[in-house]
Amino acid sequence: MKHPLHPALVHFPIATWTLATCADVAGLWYGEAAWRYAAPLHVVGSLTALAAVAAGLIDFMKLPVDSPAAKYVTRHVALVASAWLAYGASLVLRYHEHRLQDPTTAAIAASVVGFLLLGAAGWQGGQLVYRHGANVQRH
Repeated sequence: MKHPLHPALVHFPIATWTLATCADVAGLWYGEAAWRYAAPLHVVGSLTALAAVAAGLIDFMKLPVDSPAAKYVTRHVALVASAWLAYGASLVLRYHEHRLQDPTTAAIAASVVGFLLLGAAGWQGGQLVYRHGANVQRH
């Protein structure tokens, strides 16, 4: 495949995790009417992130070993992994006795932290593409 798959897949976890965080924050005002959507969105975001990570790993292996973009890849991966863990923690904090509960302050905070980490990871990804041209074909 000539076109890298990673840029096409990242939209799914970004969108679902962003909506999950919005639902969490909106739940502070609207209660269950908002937060009940957050947990399924956390799950979908976490699963689709795994596909995006796999595609990103394939793109990373195509990067020249001596590329100056390597430090950005390391940061990008660390931030994405941290966001995934934060969203996972938020999801785990919602369960008590094998069922969903109202999200605790810690669950909402983990979701917000995940969102901030996701934004930073996206910034690093942008640096890879727009500053270093990682996996960009020049004609």
